[in-house]
Amino acid sequence: MTATDYENRFLDRVGEKKAIIAIVGLGYVGLPLALSFAEAGYQVLGLDVDSEKVQKITRRESYIGHISKNRLRDSAALFSATTDFQLAGDADAVIICVPTPLTQHQEPDLSYVTGTLESLLPHLREGQLLSLESTTYPGTTNEVLRPPIEAKGLVIGKNFFLVYSPEREDPANPDFQTQTIPKVLGGCTPACQKLGLALYGKVVANMVPVSSPEAAELTKLLENIYRAVNIGLVNELKLVADSMGLDIHEVIKAAATKPFGFTPFYPGPGIGGHCIPIDPFYLTWKARAYGIHTRFIELAGEINSGMPRYVTAKLAKALNEKGLPLKGSRVLLLGMAYKKNVEDMRESPSLEVLRILLDAGADTDYSDPHVPSLPPMRKGTFDLKSVELTPEHLASYDAVVMLTDHKAFDHELILKHSRLLVDTRGAFPVGPTVVKS
Repeated sequence: MTATDYENRFLDRVGEKKAIIAIVGLGYVGLPLALSFAEAGYQVLGLDVDSEKVQKITRRESYIGHISKNRLRDSAALFSATTDFQLAGDADAVIICVPTPLTQHQEPDLSYVTGTLESLLPHLREGQLLSLESTTYPGTTNEVLRPPIEAKGLVIGKNFFLVYSPEREDPANPDFQTQTIPKVLGGCTPACQKLGLALYGKVVANMVPVSSPEAAELTKLLENIYRAVNIGLVNELKLVADSMGLDIHEVIKAAATKPFGFTPFYPGPGIGGHCIPIDPFYLTWKARAYGIHTRFIELAGEINSGMPRYVTAKLAKALNEKGLPLKGSRVLLLGMAYKKNVEDMRESPSLEVLRILLDAGADTDYSDPHVPSLPPMRKGTFDLKSVELTPEHLASYDAVVMLTDHKAFDHELILKHSRLLVDTRGAFPVGPTVVKS
């Protein structure tokens, strides 16, 4: 077959909805994407090394809060899951949605990506398209994925197609879903670009083509660095406002009335999630190869990573003013998830606050309606379960700390029965028992 034959065959199968789509990694990115393709009428095969996830999908059970079991049930005829990577050979398109964390030295950890590619390589074949969605540094697609594929004898842009299209998921955001978020895509060749746009264009309303995978990779990093730097800025301003006896949330609200030239960002106990605390350091690492020191990015990371200790210091001071030492005091943390209204705890600053308090000898519990118990995590395990919020429970703690402002929390109840309330989210009005942090 000629290159044109491979292109036309792929386009025909996509256009006729005969294409089989394999999604590797069924987490917060892969599962919504798999459901989107199934809902568009495509046969979807989910691949994951986690057999528990595979079993839950088989039973049509959701393990992600904002994805309903009804979506899984409705997709049963078109969406299945397996741990058998050999079945990737049956797919027309393979999309990789696996984590890209940092090592303990704050350097990119591509082991999930390279491990996935290693599992897929024996089963990749002519005529397929491979897309990487995992956030990574510019050059990953061409420098890490492409060489092993070509070493197998496949020719990129001729009989095999390779693209990078970064995920843009925002879990539990009611205003934006996979289908409505514009999707950036860069192909290794014009043919790769053409086929990638055709594939994703069947499930995403607005495609945004860029000149190369590197441009798409940097686009994703820019988006998250923009947030990280601005959150770092407002966290630093919070420290300044606090020292002046001013409420930073009042100041932000006032500044946000300007109809141009200002975008509000909000302070908190730190930053969390799979993107913002991690992705900036992918660019920092890559920039070193070009002799560039990304001072702005690293400073923002330093400020943001220091916020959990600022919160605990503020708590210790507030307790001290009541004649109580931090060690031995009973403290209740509200919210373990990294953002409100989700169960996602990846890189959550709440966990760092918990760790600091336990190390300091505080008798610490937590309450989170989305996190009934704390599962094992990369940075350690806490044997704790969520505490029910009742007037008696709240009153029994020396201090209550609002870390993640879930809508499910009864703010009136918390405010009324907390002896000391440390508020890191601007969720409560200033009062005699409220300490802004």
